[in-house]
Amino acid sequence: MQTVPNLKAEKESFRIDVKWIIILLAILLLVLFEVLPMLYLIIKSFFVENTLKLGNYSSVYSKAVNWNAFINTFKISFYVMILSIIIAFPLAWLVGRTNLPGKNFFRTLFVTTYMIPPYVGAIAWAQLLNPKVGYLNIALMKIFKLSKTPFDIYGVGGLVWVFTLFYCPYAFITISRALEKMDPTLEEAARVSGSSPLRTVRDVTLPLMYPSILAGGLLVFISVASAFGIPSIIGMPAKIEVLTTRIVTYVYMGNSKGISEATALAVSLMITSNIILFLTTMVLGKKEYVTISGKSTRPNLVDLGKWKWPITVLVIIYSIISVFLPMGSIFITSLIKSLSKPITLSNLTVNNWIEALKNPAYLEAFKNSLILAVIAATVGTIISMFLSYLLVKTEAKGRKIPDFLVTIGSSTPSVVIALALIMTFSGRFGINMYSTMTILIVAYIIKYLLMSMRTISASLTQVHSSLEEAALNSGASWIRSFKDILLPLISPSIVAGWFLIFMPCFYELSMSILLYGAKTKNIGVLLYELQTYADPQSASVLSVLVLIVVLGGNAIIRKLSKGDIGI
Repeated sequence: MQTVPNLKAEKESFRIDVKWIIILLAILLLVLFEVLPMLYLIIKSFFVENTLKLGNYSSVYSKAVNWNAFINTFKISFYVMILSIIIAFPLAWLVGRTNLPGKNFFRTLFVTTYMIPPYVGAIAWAQLLNPKVGYLNIALMKIFKLSKTPFDIYGVGGLVWVFTLFYCPYAFITISRALEKMDPTLEEAARVSGSSPLRTVRDVTLPLMYPSILAGGLLVFISVASAFGIPSIIGMPAKIEVLTTRIVTYVYMGNSKGISEATALAVSLMITSNIILFLTTMVLGKKEYVTISGKSTRPNLVDLGKWKWPITVLVIIYSIISVFLPMGSIFITSLIKSLSKPITLSNLTVNNWIEALKNPAYLEAFKNSLILAVIAATVGTIISMFLSYLLVKTEAKGRKIPDFLVTIGSSTPSVVIALALIMTFSGRFGINMYSTMTILIVAYIIKYLLMSMRTISASLTQVHSSLEEAALNSGASWIRSFKDILLPLISPSIVAGWFLIFMPCFYELSMSILLYGAKTKNIGVLLYELQTYADPQSASVLSVLVLIVVLGGNAIIRKLSKGDIGI
């Protein structure tokens, strides 16, 4: 009579063991490939040629080039943050609170540059505003009969311009989503009381939206400070360096002193980024004073009146400048025979495409990108599923620690992650992954795991625990209940999470530029080299292909999630 209860206990124990073994394995991977490399990087930042030197930081920043890079990083990031907020809030308000014509179309356009790899945007604007042969510069010279080109993209102004266009969507997405959740009754009460639309925005909407505006601005700041592609393509030709370009330069020097200086700069950037992350988290934590309604409320749209069409024209102009000009520039360049001749039908050809698609080096880089992105997305999604389950479906103490580690990894600048992995896994501790696909995949997962985990966690919260409990009580193992109950219910979010890792991994540059080897060059590194070594036609062909993959991936995400997930 005692046999049955004992068998049940054994089965229950087995279920628990399997679940926790898988979850602990995912956590151990995070500790091994993220926590330990970051700690080792911090420790090594105090060493020069294997000798402890507490003055390493003061020595590094005593050099004018490093201090200038530090100042440039924060000066440019601050300018871009302010400009992004100034642009993003009015645009978010227009599409969310007014009768702006075609606002759903404009909402999609405003975030299109979020999906474009930033270095592709830098290549586009280098083509448009090159001081000698820029398409837009030459057109303006002819139209206004100017003696010289009016703009030079290679400068601080050019950096701020390109950064703002391609990172403003970070603020727009944050602010517009908060506007959608905000209870509009307070705004409507102000309007009923006689306030004008502008006064309502100033006295009601802005104070309520302040935390989200600040959070969006800080997100832009940290993203710009961590970027490598735009500063390398626009800044370095003008001898304007930032921390990320200095780190890459030092690593490429290849000697121990260069690595020591790169390490000190990397730790400085990492600590600063995570301080900003902490401040952002605090701001978001206090966002509850933005009134969020429990009911489904639709705001009464503000009638723009006589300003409706002038504002629409301004929005169209912004859309043309931010989206259509750079994308058009890349497409046209991909078809041009000779850049030294005017753009005419006789100077256009599809041979650039044919030659690029037949080039074995280009095909190899494209194949490497696909393989790296597919493996990183698959492994990352599996890890995301089990860490999300730990966070959402268990009451284990410390269940939020992996989520915290994933968040830290996402906020850590890409070049810092790459440098930490190089220093830790180049044979120093018996593991040598340098220049292999493995080290690239590990770096990608650390950086891009967060979006997938957030997507899957949100889906898991909507699955009631009683479904899983019913399966377990019926004798199903935990693995079977996970496979038969949870997976079918959250499968759209799993696929969406997979694409959210796949897309940035496919075109990644900042980590790849430090980690790739002769046989692991990806499309991001190839594009960077083509632009650097003056083959803009081939760079443009590959850029268009990257855009097709990224925009197609986003369309698939939106289709699978019925518009709930995606950009």
